Amino acid sequence: MNPLAVELNEMLSQSNSYVLEMLSDLGKNLFFPKGILTQSAEAKEKAHKFNATIGIATEKGGPMYLQCIQDKLTAWDPKDIYPYAPPAGKPELRSLWREKQLRENPSQQGKHFSNPIVTNALTHGLSIVADMFVDRGDHVILPDMLWGNYNLTFGTCSGAVMKKFPTFTVAGGYDVDAFKAELKNSAEEKGKAIVILNFPNNPSGYTPTVAEGNAIVAAIKEVAEAGCNIVAVTDDAYFGLFYEDSLKESLFGKLANLHPRILAVKLDGATKEEFVWGFRTGFITFADGNSFENERVMTALEKKAMGIIRARISNCPHPSQTFAIEALRSPKFLEQKEEKFQVLKGRALKVKEVLNSGKYDSAWTYYPFNSGYFMCLKLKTVDAEKLRVHILDKYGVGGISIGKTDLRIAFSCIEEKDIPELFDIIYQGVQDLA
Repeated sequence: MNPLAVELNEMLSQSNSYVLEMLSDLGKNLFFPKGILTQSAEAKEKAHKFNATIGIATEKGGPMYLQCIQDKLTAWDPKDIYPYAPPAGKPELRSLWREKQLRENPSQQGKHFSNPIVTNALTHGLSIVADMFVDRGDHVILPDMLWGNYNLTFGTCSGAVMKKFPTFTVAGGYDVDAFKAELKNSAEEKGKAIVILNFPNNPSGYTPTVAEGNAIVAAIKEVAEAGCNIVAVTDDAYFGLFYEDSLKESLFGKLANLHPRILAVKLDGATKEEFVWGFRTGFITFADGNSFENERVMTALEKKAMGIIRARISNCPHPSQTFAIEALRSPKFLEQKEEKFQVLKGRALKVKEVLNSGKYDSAWTYYPFNSGYFMCLKLKTVDAEKLRVHILDKYGVGGISIGKTDLRIAFSCIEEKDIPELFDIIYQGVQDLA
């Protein structure tokens, strides 16, 4: 094992040994090298004559670039788009995102947590979690209504066992009891669990109520107190899109500093929150389970996360980080975000209005939804995949089939005025097949 990895592991052992136990074999071996990057950083500070360390081409005191590209990017200083960004992301962006988290998540106020590290959006953040904490055979606990990419990231790539529980009770609420039972089973079998909390949920579009959220947190704490190490991951990809009665913040703040056996990990990003999907700019933030500021644990985890970023992709794109900074700085940012939120909320409420008309009751029911981009129909009479193919081929309407009965509809990309026609066509498709 590299001496730098040994040093980081020793920091964890002395400051919170449970976190060291949570690490995968790869996680224990991770470190951030002191080679070229460290020497380049030192040269940036002191090499006032010639700096022959950086692996980019320069001219006239700045980065070299092609004018045909710069002609399209004249609003930006070349130094803010062409060179490599730091491995953990641009410091200003990390600071601005931390401020944003505190502003939008009251329960994070007064809590101790790391500075957000820039990732190549949410999927990369999930991959970092898998690399750092998941060994083959470890249990990942998540609802049966889940984003399919979890199976690839944690199951296929890391060899985790996916432990799924029913998302909803018969009455239509979040099934906290089923979650707790699955968590307890994993605690007894493995003594360790990785919990994925994805709200607003993809594909259902559901965010728990405040009471349900508190119950989830209480269940995690109870199992941790009984001796289980828990990596609690909040996948907040659709954060902020809360339209009705639900939590209005991430559970990360409530999980942070809750118990020494609980490591809270927040994954979020500009990708959807700033409507810049193709920019691929996300963040990973850690919170130790102790009530005091445990700086050595945060430092060790940050260095290990930077190490896997360095190993896998070197660093994240620079231009999109600069664009995100400009958005967060803009005095119009909050106003423009609110405008888009109201558009999406209007679509969600229109979907409910249309579905609650009774017109389609013979064909489907729908799962609870109150947030995010999606909702799911539960078909009564036809196979979801057959219906998906039929309405696509005959009517040019796309949806996503999930299992035998569920059809996911992304109302985020349907104009409000078109929503009644959309469901009329799906209904006609059911009648065609029936």
